[in-house]
Amino acid sequence: MSNLRVRCQCGTVSFHTNQPKPLGIYVCHCLDCRRQSASAFGVSAIFPAEGLWPLPEDVQNKLGMWTRPTDRGNTLQCYFCKKCGVRVMHRPINPDGTPTPTISIKGGCMEGLSLDGAIHIFAKSAIVPVPEGSYWEEVDDY
Repeated sequence: MSNLRVRCQCGTVSFHTNQPKPLGIYVCHCLDCRRQSASAFGVSAIFPAEGLWPLPEDVQNKLGMWTRPTDRGNTLQCYFCKKCGVRVMHRPINPDGTPTPTISIKGGCMEGLSLDGAIHIFAKSAIVPVPEGSYWEEVDDY
C-alpha cells in the first residue's frame, strides 16, 4: 500500500502523505468547516507531523497561511494553495506555541482516501443526515 497523494484543485500544490493511512478521519459539521469547504461538512484526515512537516521548501513556497483561534485555546494554522485558493491542511499550535504532534489534511485534496470508519463530529450542527452510531459529540482540536 502506498502513501496517498495530496493535491490542490489546480495541481500547483502536490505532495504525498508520510504513511498509507491516516490515524483518523473526521467528518466535521461545524459552521467553520462548512464555510471552509463551501459544503455541508469538512473532511479531515489526521497524520503524524513527524515525517510530513516541514513540507519540502518547493511545496511550502506555493502555500499561503492564515491563522484562527480554536475553541480550546489553540491556534490553527490554515494552509491553502496561493494559486487556486483551495485549503490543503491545518497545523494546530498549542497555547504555549508548540505544534501538536499531528497535522490535518483536507480529505477533498487526497486521492484514494476512504471514509470507512470516519467519525462525524459536531453532528448536532449537521445539515445532512449523519449515519447512526458514527458520531462523536466531543472532540479535541485536530
